[in-house]
Amino acid sequence: MKLHLNTDANLRLFTGYGDDHVLINGHRHESSLLLTPRGVEIAPWAGLDFEALTAAHFEWVALRELDILLLGTGTRLRFPHPSLTRALVDARIGLEVMDIGALCRTYNFLIAEGRNVGAAVLIEPANGPVHLGENTQ
Repeated sequence: MKLHLNTDANLRLFTGYGDDHVLINGHRHESSLLLTPRGVEIAPWAGLDFEALTAAHFEWVALRELDILLLGTGTRLRFPHPSLTRALVDARIGLEVMDIGALCRTYNFLIAEGRNVGAAVLIEPANGPVHLGENTQ
């Protein structure tokens, strides 16, 4: 799906998405990432599935000093266990969990308002789930 929003040309915005990618200002990303007003970072959970998320992943995000984190869990809504997201609570970062389409639309809206928001995108591997500790040879 393509998204359109008229706003500051310097902002990084989601301009489209699919089951296996997002478009940021027209550039295709097929790996999990974190988008903030400061830029795009490849996420430490890149290449992993939802079940492989750890507290360390959310600790990494908590270092970004955001007000709100939108977590896009792919094509369906899934909530991480609260023990995993404790670092966000400690850093006073609000968490909203949504599917990838809702994440893209919500991020664009909030960033256009000048909010200090981050979008954590989970793009799961096409070859099926990869779990930590699995032999992937």
